[in-house]
Amino acid sequence: MGSQSANLWVLLGLGLAGILIMTKKLKKAVKADFGAFVERLNLLPPPQPLPPKAPHPLTGLTFAVSDVFDINGFVTGFGNPDWSRTHEPASQTSTAVSALVEGGARCTGRTVVDDMAFGISGEQSHFDTPTNPAAPARMPGGSSSGAAVAVAANFVDFSLGTDAVGGVRVPAAYCGVLGFRPSHGTVSHTGIIPVSASLDIVGWFAREPSILRRVGHVLLQVPFAPQRNPRSVVIADDCFQSVNFPGDHVSQAVTKAVEKLFGRQILRRENLEAYLNSKVPSLKLFAGKKANGKSESSSTNLLTCAMHILRRHEFRENHLDWINAAKPNLDPVISAQMQGALEITDANIDSCNAIRNEMRSALTDLLRDDGILVIPTVAEPPPKIGAKEIQSEDYQIRSCSFSSIASMSGGCQVCIPMGVHDKCPISVSFIARQGGDRFLLDTIQTMYASLQEQAELATKSSASGNALSKETSAEMAKEKGNQAFKEKQWQKAIGFYTEAIKLNGNNATYFSNRAAAHLELSNFLQAESDSTKAIDLDKKNVKAYLRRGTAREIMGYYMEAMKDFRFALVLEPTNKRASLAADRVKKALEGITV
Repeated sequence: MGSQSANLWVLLGLGLAGILIMTKKLKKAVKADFGAFVERLNLLPPPQPLPPKAPHPLTGLTFAVSDVFDINGFVTGFGNPDWSRTHEPASQTSTAVSALVEGGARCTGRTVVDDMAFGISGEQSHFDTPTNPAAPARMPGGSSSGAAVAVAANFVDFSLGTDAVGGVRVPAAYCGVLGFRPSHGTVSHTGIIPVSASLDIVGWFAREPSILRRVGHVLLQVPFAPQRNPRSVVIADDCFQSVNFPGDHVSQAVTKAVEKLFGRQILRRENLEAYLNSKVPSLKLFAGKKANGKSESSSTNLLTCAMHILRRHEFRENHLDWINAAKPNLDPVISAQMQGALEITDANIDSCNAIRNEMRSALTDLLRDDGILVIPTVAEPPPKIGAKEIQSEDYQIRSCSFSSIASMSGGCQVCIPMGVHDKCPISVSFIARQGGDRFLLDTIQTMYASLQEQAELATKSSASGNALSKETSAEMAKEKGNQAFKEKQWQKAIGFYTEAIKLNGNNATYFSNRAAAHLELSNFLQAESDSTKAIDLDKKNVKAYLRRGTAREIMGYYMEAMKDFRFALVLEPTNKRASLAADRVKKALEGITV
């Protein structure tokens, strides 16, 4: 684990005693278990097999499960006292929990969930809201709040939760731990109370990527396969620009980690908003319509609205009969959502399903087998405890707008902690196409230490002053220029390279790259000028000599062009492009002499 992550857990450990007393800020006493657990228990794994058989894969690990998983002999509470009162103890243990116990792990308790596992903030109106160990004055995130808190506070090695619209990913981001949402349908849902069958998955939390991966191998039952490195890493620039924390530092840390491990050639920048608009045409049916009292125009907001409609409809189908019969005391958010469900038509559901089918194809086209999409996990820091905003429909949309991408495509997603900003954890998420679960878990195992290292460097760079910040911004502008160049958007590339030069005018690469774009537009004088500036800054910049030579050759300055090509050959004697260009100019000069 990187030093930053290690320091975080040290600080959490040192702070436990202080957090456990009454504080003026929170105005409540924090429980010894941070309010994470509904009930403690002890499910023991089977005895170890005798040698030479290998030990159980999860031997020595402890875990907890959200209070939506059946455990034989216990009433599954579903976050609501009236549900517990009206239901009998489970007659068998859920398939997922049984697999983990049989795999060698010991289950130590059941953890708090939002009322009927429906919330996203982590607030619990019937019990005390679990305390976020990483930010005690902030919400822990839901619906699997207690499971995230149990891992963040180091009570267990890993924990299970469920996720329909962000129930694992949001609390993982808020509490600063790893959270994994597998592809839809890959882990058995037998013995789990449903919220929204077409969106629900079994997810898990951990502090260490190796544990996250070991748990995944047991739950996913994936066959052995050679580990694959990503061939494409797509960074959604527009998403990072829209967040309420230093998204550029996070995306730059990911960029540096990828370059260090795999090379910059696999990096790609994408405007996700534009991509979804072009690849998911059914979203246009939502555009311009009134949703939640206002027009929702962005593609991710529209996608989130469609996701919420599906969840609301399926939740009502699952639980309306019980609600009518038991007349339970429900969280106001659920009551409002149930009222909204009455207005959902079959045509609405058909539209949402069309969007979901197109999203699955769009993500597959974008990532293929070995690609990863990089996005923020959440757009904002966790809300403060008691904040009124968490009751609003707007918060419901904002808090899980990025979650809708994996939920509506069926793909897998991992939330990765990336340090702290303004005393709150920040994170990044990697998404792979549906079925890419093992590939994604392997990738996180490979990248985690480098990601933590780069996140720490980005934080130090931010603290050290504006100069380093400008260099980082310049690099980001250059990468955007490179992507535009690959897409043959020459003028757009020039604009990005110009932005990089304004931020850092001492980098030869920026001038040389802008020269290449000018050549494509037949701006030969500008190309010559930029190449000359690049050479002044770096006398060994072979590409700058080649580009200046090309500009001069086209303008008829053959002697000057020949000098550039020959100097490029001095620097790189085997450069075929320089050799061919020199021969071509030599023939041109001989023709003039004749």
